[in-house]
Amino acid sequence: MSSSYVSDRLAILTGILLFSVVLSGCIHQKFVSEPYPRWGKEVRVDPPESYGPLILRVLSPEDSNQAPACVLLVHGMNEHIGRYGEVAQYFARKFLVTGFDHYAHGLSNPVLQQADSALVSGSSEQQVGDAYLAQSALKDLEPLRRYLGRALKKTIALCDVESESEHPVFIIAHSLGALVTASYLMQARDEKALLKRVRGIVLLAPAFAVSNPPGWRGWMANPLIRLSFHAETHFLHPQNEPLPALIFNQALALVTVPLLDGLFEIASWPGLRSFLSPVSPDWVQDYLTDSEEEKARLRADGWIVRRTLLRFVKGIEAEIVHFRRHMAQFTIPYYLVYSEYDPITPAWGNQDFARATLQHHPDNEILALSNLQYHQHLFLKEPARTALLKNIAQWIDHRLQATK
Repeated sequence: MSSSYVSDRLAILTGILLFSVVLSGCIHQKFVSEPYPRWGKEVRVDPPESYGPLILRVLSPEDSNQAPACVLLVHGMNEHIGRYGEVAQYFARKFLVTGFDHYAHGLSNPVLQQADSALVSGSSEQQVGDAYLAQSALKDLEPLRRYLGRALKKTIALCDVESESEHPVFIIAHSLGALVTASYLMQARDEKALLKRVRGIVLLAPAFAVSNPPGWRGWMANPLIRLSFHAETHFLHPQNEPLPALIFNQALALVTVPLLDGLFEIASWPGLRSFLSPVSPDWVQDYLTDSEEEKARLRADGWIVRRTLLRFVKGIEAEIVHFRRHMAQFTIPYYLVYSEYDPITPAWGNQDFARATLQHHPDNEILALSNLQYHQHLFLKEPARTALLKNIAQWIDHRLQATK
């Protein structure tokens, strides 16, 4: 296969992707008319220099001294922790529960924070269509990991105060939040005291693979997604393949990765990003949950960021590739939950992770939901939702007994 053929194919695929992006991003206005959906009490975490504001939401059981552990909730990409009020209430029957908004999400997003302040002060409606611009600094997940680190350390401190002793901490993380959490815990391997407090993590549909859009969008986008992911995986990292394949893969990567990085960066520049930033397509909502009530909530939720800068998308892909190179070193006990036919975070990423890590701890457990395509397991319709919440609570209880 000649390099000119590869370049031609890449140019065609890139053109198709950018054309579909332009169609989806030309008109986008979004408004909120109700204040941000708060739960628990708000604890402000003082920001270090150059860090943005962080609010930790805290919900305690009636007798917090009797809580055997603390639970930190971590939400997914472009959503917010305000959605998790019912989840927090469920676990707060027994545990001290905390949650926070990622960098550039929810009340950590300056546009959304200003809108909430105006609504609380009596304003009737606020335009928040530009909330996605807070993603302009996101070339990777490092700002999100910093926010997670601050939230986790504050959770540990509150757990000690509320429970009057050092209690274990568990993390329940969804989708991109699971990738952020897993990569943060791997980077924190030298922080022995911190890792000693984290006794387990629940990974819900973790972003360990790139998306696989269904339908006609998939016909257009999937070849480019696969090409980009393949090239990023092989870029300057041989995969023990035969020499001819090694030469081809490295040549393809050396052309593809810089070109796509440049295109996605240019598409994120001021002036261009206003019509090149994609809006979340309808199919995403269809695959989030099987609950019609929850779908209606999603449609009405103005605090969800509906657009995503392409620079951030490319950065997430690079983070997935980097994590997969090192995921065999992940040693925190985990409960992994994923859907077999989820197109948002496909099952093969979770299966690869399990093969590399399952043997690391006897309490590692997997719940593969066969014949299910939905991504947000905590928002499924009943009785599946409550059954999963019970499974998570039972796994945490099992870990508590094991640590005793």
